[in-house]
This record gives sequence, structure tokens and C-alpha cells, in this order.
Amino acid sequence: MCIFALVMENRIKEVIKEKGYTMKEFAEVLGITRENLHSIIRNPSSPTLEKLSNALGVPVWQFFASPDEVKSIVCPHCGKPIHLKVDK
Repeated sequence: MCIFALVMENRIKEVIKEKGYTMKEFAEVLGITRENLHSIIRNPSSPTLEKLSNALGVPVWQFFASPDEVKSIVCPHCGKPIHLKVDK
């Protein structure tokens, strides 16, 4: 498993916990087993990430970085920084 996949797997688990679910409870919300949830989190496809984000009520980008880590982005047109305020 590459380091990126491991970081994303850990971040997805963090988001699940932040939303107040155990892995077992969240698996039940999705209608799957806890083992199946672990399996899809280890190597999620794009559609799976969408399903997880919808079920948790978060944007997909939160599986890649926590809101505290995202302070600004760079405008692709002019190159100026765009400062972000993310409410939790």
C-alpha cells in the first residue's frame, strides 16, 4: 500500500469518527458489514468516495485534508492566493 492510500484511509476513518460513528455503526448506515467497509476504505474508487462523502455530509476533499490544513488555494487564472475560512 502506498503512503498516499494509507493517509487517505486514516483520514476517512478520522472523518467517520468526527461525525460520531464507530466503524460498525457507519457500516450499518451504508448497509454493509464492517469488514466490507474496511475493505472499500483501503482502496476506494471515485464513486465510493462520493457515496462515503454523501453519507457523512462532507465534501470529498475532506478525505484528503482536514479543514485545519486548508488555509488557502491559488487561483488557477491569476496565481493569487485565495484565503479560505472553513466552518466545522
